[in-house]
Amino acid sequence: MKKLTLLLMFTGFQLLFSQKEISGTVTDEFGEPIIGVNVIEKNTSNGVVTDFSGKYNITVNEGAVLVFSYIGFKTTEKTTEKTIVDVILMEGQQLQEVQIVGSRSPKRTVTESAVAIDVIDVKDVTTQSGKIEINQLLQYVAPSFNANKQSGSDGADHVDPASLRGLGPDQTLVLINGKRRHQSSLINLFGTRGRGNTGTDLNAIPANAIKRIEILRDGASAQYGSDAIAGVINIVLKDNTEGVSGNITYGAYNTNAQGDFLPGTANTEGYRLDENGNGNSFGKDKKLDGESLKVATNYGVKLGEKGFANFTLEYLDKNKTLRPGYDFRKGFGEAEINGFNFFGNIATQLSERTELYIFGGRNYRNTDAYAFTRNDGERVVESIYPGGFTPRITSVIFDTSIAAGIKTKTNNGWNIDISNTFGKNLFHYTIKGTLNASLEEASPTEFDAGGHSLSQNTLNFDFSKNYEAILEGLNFAFGAEYRTEQFSIFAGEEGSYATYDVNGQVVTDPANQTIPVDPISGNPRPGGSQGFPGYSLANELVKDRSNISLYVDSELDVTQSFLISGALRFENYSDFGSTINGKLASRLKLTDKINLRGSISSGFRAPSLAQIYYNLRFTNFNSSGATEVLLSPNNSPVTRAFGIEKLNQEKAINSSLGVTANFGDFTTTIDGYLINVKDRIILTGYFDASALNIGVSEAQFFANGVDTKTLGLDLVVAWKKNIGNAFYTATLVGNINDMKIDRVNNGSLDEETFFGKREKAFLLASAPSNKFALNLTYKKNKFDSGLAFTRFSKVVLVDYSNEDDVYDAKIVTDVTLGYQFTKNLKLSIGSNNLLNVYPDKQDEIGDTEAGGYWDSVQMGFSGAYYYARLGFDF
Repeated sequence: MKKLTLLLMFTGFQLLFSQKEISGTVTDEFGEPIIGVNVIEKNTSNGVVTDFSGKYNITVNEGAVLVFSYIGFKTTEKTTEKTIVDVILMEGQQLQEVQIVGSRSPKRTVTESAVAIDVIDVKDVTTQSGKIEINQLLQYVAPSFNANKQSGSDGADHVDPASLRGLGPDQTLVLINGKRRHQSSLINLFGTRGRGNTGTDLNAIPANAIKRIEILRDGASAQYGSDAIAGVINIVLKDNTEGVSGNITYGAYNTNAQGDFLPGTANTEGYRLDENGNGNSFGKDKKLDGESLKVATNYGVKLGEKGFANFTLEYLDKNKTLRPGYDFRKGFGEAEINGFNFFGNIATQLSERTELYIFGGRNYRNTDAYAFTRNDGERVVESIYPGGFTPRITSVIFDTSIAAGIKTKTNNGWNIDISNTFGKNLFHYTIKGTLNASLEEASPTEFDAGGHSLSQNTLNFDFSKNYEAILEGLNFAFGAEYRTEQFSIFAGEEGSYATYDVNGQVVTDPANQTIPVDPISGNPRPGGSQGFPGYSLANELVKDRSNISLYVDSELDVTQSFLISGALRFENYSDFGSTINGKLASRLKLTDKINLRGSISSGFRAPSLAQIYYNLRFTNFNSSGATEVLLSPNNSPVTRAFGIEKLNQEKAINSSLGVTANFGDFTTTIDGYLINVKDRIILTGYFDASALNIGVSEAQFFANGVDTKTLGLDLVVAWKKNIGNAFYTATLVGNINDMKIDRVNNGSLDEETFFGKREKAFLLASAPSNKFALNLTYKKNKFDSGLAFTRFSKVVLVDYSNEDDVYDAKIVTDVTLGYQFTKNLKLSIGSNNLLNVYPDKQDEIGDTEAGGYWDSVQMGFSGAYYYARLGFDF
């Protein structure tokens, strides 16, 4: 037995240390690097994909064979006697050819494209980071991508607004496998970014289902339609066919928030609220919060000779964080999330030239976030909540999508792709730890508050052909798209929105019914659920629209050095009419190593159905008290009475000029851009509505309110090098972004009320004026490590007292350490924001937007996060 044990131990150690690191570059026959090539250790599920410079790095067993495959090229196998294995792939005769977002031409690489494109290998990013959501992953690796965690922002606490180049969340188009993704039904009303915007919920897509993310940092409305003013994010799903892989991640935040603590505020070394939002305990027994557990697994299997089926399951359980807040906001922090994700990606060959594909998934999230605190007055019923309470806004979010299509290639070389994509997002609110003050002691403490949904169906017909005999090659594409959308609001239970009289009857005739009053202040008690008033029957609606579009798109290699491309798109919307947009782009090879590129395009964004029809009565809270506000729909008599015109499309002119360079182990891209946007849709300030006798003191509207000009620069410098048995990388990404408001389109309305200093500051702070990140990695044998420094520049916001809140530049440090115990198991530990850096604490008045010591700026407000991750691959 002892000998057998020693033999097993020896065998285990031999397997443990019989692996080695292989790296190299994959190019085509012309020496151009190919991104996204699958590099698989034969007869295993161990694999990687090549990055934007065609490079890869993989740990394999001794004597392993590597398989290099890329659609449109012949699959190649290579042995691994050497540690550096470079490969040249030759063109094959397979059905389809991979396209990079922004170009419908096959095999166009990132450095030779006419516009700026990032290609992010999600496996590399997730193994070198503790971020558990897509938005936060991209925030630290893509130069002009920005996302915010928010607090006190109603539904936006549960969906992070994200954007490119400082523009709105709804000015970035999201695709999955090249097909348009539906937006969220949520419209952002509060918080520090995305106010008045709807956006696409990237966090509804599990990271473990994603092979790579392509970010086109250039206007692309002429190619892809509405929403692409700032650019396009294309998410490419996994298509691997062998084995099970995944990871288990556990992490938590350090509660030792920086800053001075005031009497009566949340000392986060121990302050905790109970389930009803009450809490006066200042014990020091809780050093961590926001604990999160994420379990993700991916399974792939072959279908026939060339088909595949790939499925991903993901579970996330994340607790709230609680950070210092002023007296009117004792629940400042990140929301609790409990969610489950399923995604699938399937393709099968119907014939030698025809492929059927289906992909899509379902995301479920149950979220819980604190609203503003009710300390005293007519909103508090002392017999239910002595001393006040902090309501909780909880939401159940369902996000469903499915796309299906057929691709075929005709005998004369035409590629045909016919597809249909359906998506739906639904928000359903339940308000807990609350009350309807007009019911007094009889009030329930939980209400169904109703919700909203958005569905979208897109039918596409796409045709393309490559003409190799025309000059150095012409790729020509054209197509049509028909899209329908439906937005709806559904009511909650009566008690969530109604006001009751002293007899418990719904108030329908205020002049003849008596509303209960607060015995101390003498003020009438308001109705509806505190924290978030429910949608009433008067809010209910179902609105539809459709649009049809036609496009042409071509790329011509005039010579081997000079490329020119153009696109033209016509769109007609059923609710506001037609628009035509065009784009020209070019790339010139100055040398074999240096390319010059540039583009100019017109763009547009159609007003969302939510911006046109959304309506709600709500309570606006700040340090001076509460006011009742009506957010009036764009088509209402109240809106017209204030002179707000019908919403029209946003219009843009987008230009860029850049240079790319490849020198050995270095790859560099520098791209400048200028984006002029006219008639941007904004959410106005609060107008005095007391004279209208509509039951509220203030009114707010959506309007084509401002014209902006954004001037900026994106920088990416990447270095990769094998030195001995070690592999090193260093990547510097940066963005300089300067947005100006050229004009406020307030008409005869007071500019300060329409879109004043405070609202302007929120718009201009959509992105920091500059952001730079240095990401360093080191790999040797079974050990790897990563170190990242991200600097966010100064941000200036304006508080409720109309004073500047200045957040000086900060550097956030992330670190990770990993060890590959076996081919199948890897352990990583690390920290995001290792040094526990916080934004600057604001003054003691407590006038920040969310009532915390800090606003929700780009660097985050929850401090250091520590994590451990076990990765598996079988």
